Amino acid sequence: MSDPDRKVWEAVLAHLRKTHPPLYRKWFEDELEPLPVAGGALPVRTTSAIHRAYLQQNCQPHFNDAIRSVTGALLSVRFLEPGETVVPADRVVMPNGNAGRPAGQSTGASNTTLSVNPDFDFDSFVIGPTNRLALAAAKAVANEPGQSYNPLFIHGDVGLGKTHLLQAICLAIRAKDPQAELCYMSAEGFMTEFVEAVQGGRMTDFRHRFRDVDVLVIDDIQTLGNRDRTQEEFFHTFNSLYQAQKQIVLSSDAPPELIPDLQNRLVSRFKWGLVTQIDPPCFETRTTILKSKARQRGIDLPDDVASYVAQAIDTNIRELEGAIGTMQITASVEGCDITLELARRVIDGASSTDTSRQVSIQTIIETVTDFYSVRLSDLQSKRRARSVTIPRQICMFLARQNTRHSLEEIGGYFGGRDHTTVMHAVRMTEERRKNDPAFASEILALEERLPPVQRD
Repeated sequence: MSDPDRKVWEAVLAHLRKTHPPLYRKWFEDELEPLPVAGGALPVRTTSAIHRAYLQQNCQPHFNDAIRSVTGALLSVRFLEPGETVVPADRVVMPNGNAGRPAGQSTGASNTTLSVNPDFDFDSFVIGPTNRLALAAAKAVANEPGQSYNPLFIHGDVGLGKTHLLQAICLAIRAKDPQAELCYMSAEGFMTEFVEAVQGGRMTDFRHRFRDVDVLVIDDIQTLGNRDRTQEEFFHTFNSLYQAQKQIVLSSDAPPELIPDLQNRLVSRFKWGLVTQIDPPCFETRTTILKSKARQRGIDLPDDVASYVAQAIDTNIRELEGAIGTMQITASVEGCDITLELARRVIDGASSTDTSRQVSIQTIIETVTDFYSVRLSDLQSKRRARSVTIPRQICMFLARQNTRHSLEEIGGYFGGRDHTTVMHAVRMTEERRKNDPAFASEILALEERLPPVQRD
């Protein structure tokens, strides 16, 4: 492309980074290829149909706003699939002469079909002890749809990575077989289309739409509960796909047998394949997730910030990502870097109304490091000097006494040490406190500096 057009594209990306930081992704720079401006638009070639569909559905207005802001002209950004070409008369033509269909949708799909986020591939899924089985099963399904685990049923609380795995399966299958017919949607979307089909007399089209696919992926299947007619239709859809050895992937916030008002015959079928659970991530996994999410946004998140946020937010991944977005916006508005001080302001402000929170490990660390004049990096290092090991052991002891974190989570916070190290630290600190009055006084002084623990 011409140099002026290249500069326009770079200005568009810079505008997005500044005005829409949560939207911006590093792959915008690495994987999108701008072409020369033509017909009032800047064509941008994507690396897959899924990327194009995602950009059109989620980012189009922002890219259009950016190019108009940086050029002052009424231009737009047009996203192209890998095989598309721009021809005269301002038309986009596919290699087969058709306009093409959005990735992840069957021909004729309504807008209830969900878009697949290119961020949610297997490479970006952070593996930990609480999701290892679910990840292995998802990869097996993606490698051999309809053969390994059918259906694959993934359940867990909100924001733990179920949707990530569902979309990673879609991405992997589409990458392996671009012609595969994928249908990815929520159970609510399935119900909406069913009701519309009944009312419009289009049940034949509805059944072709869902029973002629290679892979059916349904998120939040628990919403089918107490919907008898929809359950009846999904039962027959399930049977048709299963008998044809087509892959079915489902997610829910509860295992099949605990979904309220779900028909027994569906409960039974959902358990035909593999039912696997995702639990909340441990501290070390949360820290890695934060770093990974930050890299996707083009952010180099400092280690102390990642540790602080991972300790403060132990509920789900969505809240971790929300914290990154809030810090990113705050840093952009204030024109500063993301630092520990900024993270504290963001996190403390978000949790100031939560009176049930306990003493945090971060608070314990700050109290102990201030008392003994050591640094957090020393406590997380492999150093075994007495001036470091004693404060480290005290931190572990106080964390065990004043928080509900597991031994593994406490050890992860101190340089990835295992649970036996934490147990040893607790035992040594307790024994020394019993036998050394001066040391016992130090522990008491530290405990008095900690805020009172909120008890249930």
